[in-house]
This record gives sequence, structure tokens and C-alpha cells, in this order.
Amino acid sequence: MPKGELYEEELTHSVIGAFFDVYNELKYGLLELAYQMALERELRWRGHDVAREVYVPIYYKGEELTRQRIDMLVDGRLVVETKATKDLHKSAARQVYSYLRAARLQVGLLLHFGPEPAYYRVINSLH
Repeated sequence: MPKGELYEEELTHSVIGAFFDVYNELKYGLLELAYQMALERELRWRGHDVAREVYVPIYYKGEELTRQRIDMLVDGRLVVETKATKDLHKSAARQVYSYLRAARLQVGLLLHFGPEPAYYRVINSLH
């Protein structure tokens, strides 16, 4: 990838735009599920394929140990994790990174529907 370009730039741009549309409409203070449902609708309206609560297995020496549940997978290429807390826990980005590793994907977005909207891009450099 040429220097200065972002992984899945067009896709992440579209999802971030959808995130702000949802936040501007619903504001802060709802449960996470309401934001997830609105974001799913907004993304589908934008032409994206959205899978919710996707389970990804974790293997050890060829045997499944456990599964991790991803909030949302967009177009089969982008992990999206949503949070609707007042303060974002410092482990939230690590959680997204873990999902990326398990799903063998390169990029994820952490979307925080907090008192102020915020998003964070997480990259799996080991992909």
C-alpha cells in the first residue's frame, strides 16, 4: 500500500459518516443496542452488507478453544465495535484488535456513542 493511504479508506469513510449521522440523530444517552440497530439501518441504506453478532472461532493447534462475538462485520472486511458508555474503557481498542486477529482482517473501527462522538481506527499489522 502506498504511503499515506489508509486500509479500506472508502469503506471506513462510509461507516464513519454513518456513525455521525446516527449520533447526530439519536444523541447521547441510549443503550448500545439502539445505536447498533440504527447504524445497521444506515449502513444498509448506504448499500453495505451488514452482519451482526458474528461469532469468530479461536483455534489452538487446530482445535477450537472458544469464540469471540463481533458486534458488526461490514462488507465482510471491516470489524465494527460499538460502545455507548460515558467513558471509553482503555481496553476497548484491544478488544477490536483481538477481533481482527481472530477474523484475520486488517482494519476495524471502534465507535463510541459517548457524551461526545468519537471513533478509532484499529489496524491488525500481523494480517
